[in-house]
Amino acid sequence: MNIYVGNLAYSVTDTQLKSAFEPFGEVVSAEVIIDKKTRRSRGYGFVRMASDEQGRAAIGALDGKDFQGRPLRVDESKPDNEKRQRGNSRRNTPGPRQSARAAAPQAPVAAPRRPGLLGFIKGMFSRA
Repeated sequence: MNIYVGNLAYSVTDTQLKSAFEPFGEVVSAEVIIDKKTRRSRGYGFVRMASDEQGRAAIGALDGKDFQGRPLRVDESKPDNEKRQRGNSRRNTPGPRQSARAAAPQAPVAAPRRPGLLGFIKGMFSRA
């Protein structure tokens, strides 16, 4: 079972995360997600347990518990295809202003302007 662990302290390492889950069964892997640019923890990680029963026991025991000064958010990780289908609800649902704009006919979009003198000259001849 793959488990999502959120609200981790930024100082938590993979080894510390693994040791927190070991009392509940065999931990196959434990990984704290690191930001590529800053090389700092992003505050969440994933733990893979050997069986679903062990994973559910760990989720029940650790969800909301204090770990290095922060209450953990522990839940079963969703498969990648479910995450992609769900998407970001804020972007997918139009707000009150967006729905009015969507109903109105849209004007044609002009071609993007090209920077510099060469772009200006090409733009002048392409409009004619």
